[in-house]
Amino acid sequence: MNFPSHLKYTQSDEWVGLDGKAATLGITDFAQSQLSDIVYVEVTADVGASLRGGDPVASVESVKAASEVYLPVAGTILEVNEALASNPEVLNKDPYGAAWMVKFTPADPKALDGLMDAKAYEADCAEREH
Repeated sequence: MNFPSHLKYTQSDEWVGLDGKAATLGITDFAQSQLSDIVYVEVTADVGASLRGGDPVASVESVKAASEVYLPVAGTILEVNEALASNPEVLNKDPYGAAWMVKFTPADPKALDGLMDAKAYEADCAEREH
């Protein structure tokens, strides 16, 4: 299992990477491993949309389950990863790279400080596996 230390994590298994004023969002390695073979991804957020923290931005379906992906903090969508619709299996192969879902500008970048660091998220995942 991979837990990159430069990212922040949510209890609902999203990761966020902040680069300057823009943030990138995706689902974690743990999430994709729990879902198993991902067969469908739909990014539902639109570029330019201002969303609240907790609003859904994508749906992911696997052979085992369906899951929503949520924006962890309020922000404005800058870009969506259109390639996921035709290549959903990239989520299983590269969850922290090519499988990013949306890029957004957080309304308050300090709100990301409330998310878990890699160590806390790894412990949270280990607890849920038992």
